[in-house]
Amino acid sequence: MHPILYTIEFLDFKLPIRSFGVMLALGFVVGAHLWSRLAGKYGDHPEEDPARVSQLVLWTLIGVVGGARLMYIGVEVAKHLLAENPSPNSHGANYLADPLSMLFIWKGGLVMYGGMLGAAGLGLYKARKFGLRPFEVLDTALVSAFVGQAIGRIGCLLVGDDYGSIVPERFRDLPFPITIRVPPLSELKPESLFRDADPAVAGEVLWAVQPWMSVNALILAFIGYLILRNRRYAGHASLWLFLLYPITRSVIEAFRGDSLRGLWFGGLSTSQLVSIPIALTAIFLLWRLRKYSEKSAPVEPS
Repeated sequence: MHPILYTIEFLDFKLPIRSFGVMLALGFVVGAHLWSRLAGKYGDHPEEDPARVSQLVLWTLIGVVGGARLMYIGVEVAKHLLAENPSPNSHGANYLADPLSMLFIWKGGLVMYGGMLGAAGLGLYKARKFGLRPFEVLDTALVSAFVGQAIGRIGCLLVGDDYGSIVPERFRDLPFPITIRVPPLSELKPESLFRDADPAVAGEVLWAVQPWMSVNALILAFIGYLILRNRRYAGHASLWLFLLYPITRSVIEAFRGDSLRGLWFGGLSTSQLVSIPIALTAIFLLWRLRKYSEKSAPVEPS
């Protein structure tokens, strides 16, 4: 594992360049570039839409970070308040005791689902201001976002985050990327999140759910692109992705082993719980719009 790629040293100042942050940034840049390209090909105004999308990118970044952080804080506080024997040292307890610490995102604590919903919500809200049809631009945004997510999830692998559960003995000879062999504690880097695993997973063979999530994201991006090329209405590709992602994510969640994701109602993870209303809403809208097709006029910039 490589949680720290490089450390910039100047006199007594040290700035670690973390692999997780680098991969997230790279994923966002690649996703934003792809979004601009898709907007130029499938937007209402092929010449103007790439520039309009570039103005929307900053707002989606704010939505990603803000939404991911808010959901993480909400989950941790809820876990603390609903626990039978709440720990005074839990993340939720610390947030309630020191609300200002909720802003310390550099200490970790982001939920992908919250980032996706935050970016979609703020992006839809701001799209018309830049002359974009909200649900049309959401189609191209989600396809691009899944490509970016595939890259960002590599950072989870490098830092030891979002790890899988311990593999049963009969499956331990399966190769990477199906399984991953975690180094023993003596060989783990000090910054590796595997050191904080509960139960301890150092030296164990785990399901390699981080690369699974990357592969899953690429497959969904490809499916979304195929639908985008032949969509019957604005939002058609988005609805399918909002249906398929909850299904595939929930399956992968069954192989997760990290307790920080939160467990509810006898074993549902936070992501599985959030997946249910999103998937049901997508199914309902796809059914209601199954015979619908439109070519509405584009909005003009305000």
